[in-house]
Amino acid sequence: MIARPAFAAAIMAWALALGAAAPALAQPYPSKVIRVIVPFTAGSPNDVTARLLVQHLQPRLGQPIIVDNRPGGGTSIGTKMAATAAPDGYTLLFVSSALVIDPAMKKVDYDPTQDFAPIASVITTSWLLAISPSLPVKTMSEFVAYTKANPGKVTLAYTTGTAAVLVGERFKQLSGADIVAIPYKGGAAAMPDFLGGRIQMLIPTPSTTLPLIRDGRMRALAITSASRSADLPDVPTVREVGLPGLTLDFWAGMLAPAGTPPEIVSKLNAAINDSLQSAEMKASMAKLGLDPKVGSPQDFARFIADEIPRWAEIVKSTGVKVE
Repeated sequence: MIARPAFAAAIMAWALALGAAAPALAQPYPSKVIRVIVPFTAGSPNDVTARLLVQHLQPRLGQPIIVDNRPGGGTSIGTKMAATAAPDGYTLLFVSSALVIDPAMKKVDYDPTQDFAPIASVITTSWLLAISPSLPVKTMSEFVAYTKANPGKVTLAYTTGTAAVLVGERFKQLSGADIVAIPYKGGAAAMPDFLGGRIQMLIPTPSTTLPLIRDGRMRALAITSASRSADLPDVPTVREVGLPGLTLDFWAGMLAPAGTPPEIVSKLNAAINDSLQSAEMKASMAKLGLDPKVGSPQDFARFIADEIPRWAEIVKSTGVKVE
């Protein structure tokens, strides 16, 4: 039998130990570094957007946030890494339309609706059908006619497994343009070849190409938005050039692994929405040709669910598949 004084001392020690552990167990989120996986190359539109968002999130969350670029397999390598991470709010995924496009084009080891907890949509923008100014054309009709008159000579760069592939194939399907598609590991990798004249066409977002267009080093023939862009008022929409089936949006948002506690998702959503509504963030996004998209986790979940059949139909009609 334990002597009464010894027993009392043991109880006191246990109570003190429990009291010391309680604060550690109840640490408010976040209490350490957060990692945001970006399954795209550094310098790509998604990477640029993610880093801009992180700059504004850090002071709101009070912890360092690192961007971890994990390109490869289209976007499936980084996306799978995020899907299998611990659902504790310290590993997040910043991803675009590729989340719903990849599963339609190839076999992937994750489910876009079952393996993730949507946190918040972040931005929406459009694609540009852009060409080298070295080509002797200035309008979409002239460009399509040129490709037909010069079969196999006009090349289009795209990143394997991304939405740009589908936009490009849809364009070829609807316009009848004769273009040879060449795969690259990322948009940033294709840019030197484009500027050097070895590639004649790109399908970028405005976020990384506005300066090139304004400097005359890239010619935008059309934009996939429903209306003209305030940043590029002279660029017609795809509907205006006779390609209404190309009216498509590019989007990006933040997700967490499925099972992440709702209170953590809610806190991250509030911090992201607060960042998107700040005057500084709005100004930065406007310079990149991006539109902030504020909403709840439920809004983002519904949006993703709606996007899946839409892109699946485009994949089916174009016949694009990635091994």
